Amino acid sequence: MTTRRPLLTAIAAGTLLSAMWFVPSANATPEHHPAKRQPASTAPRTAELALADSGSVDTTPYLFGGIAFVAAGGAMVTAAVRRSRTAAR
Repeated sequence: MTTRRPLLTAIAAGTLLSAMWFVPSANATPEHHPAKRQPASTAPRTAELALADSGSVDTTPYLFGGIAFVAAGGAMVTAAVRRSRTAAR
């Protein structure tokens, strides 16, 4: 079974990397195409585009998800260390 463990690890890593390939990226492109600009002297002041949205993003799910993944990783490392110590006896 010792020869299969590196193969399974490589398969798991490859699967994870393949899944991460499909995660969408954040691009700083406008969602709409602004109309052609009029000359500055005739353009009304209200037609200017805002640079950033002033609303805030709810980061609570990301915080709890991150904490959960860190806790799960810590539990896996702890279990692996305990298993390796009991196998060495």
